[in-house]
Amino acid sequence: MDNSGRCVSALTIGGSDSAGGAGIQADLKTFQHFAIHGSSVVTCVTAQNSLGVTHVEPLSSNSVSQQIKAVFSDLVIPAVKTGMLYSSSTIETVAEELRLFDGSIVVDPVMVSRAGSRLIHKDAVKKYKELLFPLTTLLTPNLHEAALLTKREINDKVDVENAAQYLLEQGPNAVLIKGGGLSELVGQDFFCTRENPGVWRSQPVIATPHTHGTGCTLSSAITAALVLGIPLAESVIKAKIYLDQALLQPVIFGYGPGSVGHSFKWAAY
Repeated sequence: MDNSGRCVSALTIGGSDSAGGAGIQADLKTFQHFAIHGSSVVTCVTAQNSLGVTHVEPLSSNSVSQQIKAVFSDLVIPAVKTGMLYSSSTIETVAEELRLFDGSIVVDPVMVSRAGSRLIHKDAVKKYKELLFPLTTLLTPNLHEAALLTKREINDKVDVENAAQYLLEQGPNAVLIKGGGLSELVGQDFFCTRENPGVWRSQPVIATPHTHGTGCTLSSAITAALVLGIPLAESVIKAKIYLDQALLQPVIFGYGPGSVGHSFKWAAY
């Protein structure tokens, strides 16, 4: 709490998942697991379920701006994460509102799903690099997103390391590239910062089709740990441990792949 008695909060800025497995719904569940009050700014509304996304409708830039202003004017926010921003205008708005923010910013560049589906307007990629990356504490792309951002093919560990170095040069203080998009890199992620050489971090492979929301959950868990005052490198480790536990007890809510289980008390179901 601060001197006025207000608790600290985490803020997620991203899209709404109508089925509740990913997006801001997954972020808020993750914040709650870490006993952090979660606040949210909705950038777009998706119509989706376990079988796929059927519709995306972005909110206006003014709506996004007003939501951020309302949260910042009243809540104590040590860390923010961004998820699905979708359009150039939304990225411009978010970057402008975060320009003077003095806390940590975790950017999950929701551009391409693990299955390879594009989730962003083509002209918005440039805006990410120009406006948001210079403000970024940690960038967390999957392999598809890293390839899109670097305009390079990524086929092995060397490609991942080169992509991470390139992305660091675009402005972020640290980069975490998730290796799940390649069969030989499943369970392996590459983490690097401007101050330290990169390191590969490996976890036991969890064989499950129920991986919806993994990217959102990992980045929001890192954000929650940062709110708690945990250093970045340790926050990444704690978030990976949490995600692995969530993968071991998924929530199968539809006919398609389920989502990770954000609350461990659901393990009996």
